[in-house]
Amino acid sequence: MKKTKFYDVHERIGAKIVDFAGYKMPIQYSSIIEEHKAVRSSVGVFDVSHMGEVIIRGEKALDFVQQITVNNASKLIPGKVQYSAMCYEDGGIVDDLLVYKKSDTEYMLVINASNIEKDVKWMHQNNRFNVDIIDESDDYSLLAVQGPNSQSVVQTLCDKPLDLEYYNFFETKFNGIDLVVSRTGYTGELGYEIYFKGTEEDAGKIWHSIFEAGKEFDIMPVGLAARDSLRLEMGFCLYGNDIDHTTNTLEAGLGWITKLKKGDFNGREALLDVKEKGIKRKLVPMVAEDKCFPRKGYEIKIDGESVGNITSGTVSPILGKPIALGYIEKQFAVPGQKVNFVVRNREFTAEIVELPFIKK
Repeated sequence: MKKTKFYDVHERIGAKIVDFAGYKMPIQYSSIIEEHKAVRSSVGVFDVSHMGEVIIRGEKALDFVQQITVNNASKLIPGKVQYSAMCYEDGGIVDDLLVYKKSDTEYMLVINASNIEKDVKWMHQNNRFNVDIIDESDDYSLLAVQGPNSQSVVQTLCDKPLDLEYYNFFETKFNGIDLVVSRTGYTGELGYEIYFKGTEEDAGKIWHSIFEAGKEFDIMPVGLAARDSLRLEMGFCLYGNDIDHTTNTLEAGLGWITKLKKGDFNGREALLDVKEKGIKRKLVPMVAEDKCFPRKGYEIKIDGESVGNITSGTVSPILGKPIALGYIEKQFAVPGQKVNFVVRNREFTAEIVELPFIKK
């Protein structure tokens, strides 16, 4: 199992460590609910160095990115970030990702930790533009600083004003360490992600500086468990749960990033066919009133008939209610529709709602 450059820090402050995506990662430090609420109310810090960073470099870098992703990367200018997805020819999802445009000839693709080896192999198989595909995942460290007070904290690391708009980034220096700082995140709050290459000593300095700057805001370290509940409250998809090779972007509610008119890309013909024929199922958000814990794989019923399955579920720390995402048959996928979660052979009434679960 790999360790991030913050591993010793996590051990020293008493994190509960688990094996995740080939890494030893902090699942929680104190209370999951406390960590979750700290991000919603003030500021929290996540070590997400397990994520993958792949550099695409060459004269036809844009052509390659356009070919393998569903969004329109030609709209990007240097300093812009784009949420996108990669699809197989049958429309199934290879991965969702962030596309960073560094220059006309260089992009950085940020992919999911559990998919790095698979994704990079797939990129090489689809490289008909002779670009350089450089997997730098092991070189980069990545911290996410998220919450209403995150800007004040992250500004202390930057040698210029932190005036980034959403889904923008810049490069800066902190104590001689090159940083890429982006206004992105997986929580729905104001937040930033900080990428850098460096030693464990560099990582320690950055961690210490962030927590010194955040002391007045009661900053907290946050583990993967709260990261999951935070993203679910906003209805953000998780690869391996809500999307995978058996799902397509249209049924997953990701039609807004699927630019079918931009020209050819992997999976376009299959997705055009899906659009023409209509989706058969849809990913929907649901809230239950009664106490239960919905989990991935649990059945969803209407009038005793099975209509789908839960893909992600938890009890929202903010709402205090069970929330879930799941695929159900298209005809039932409307807000206000009552459904039943089947939890350990008991049925609990829930209702399809609109995203996000937490209204910002």
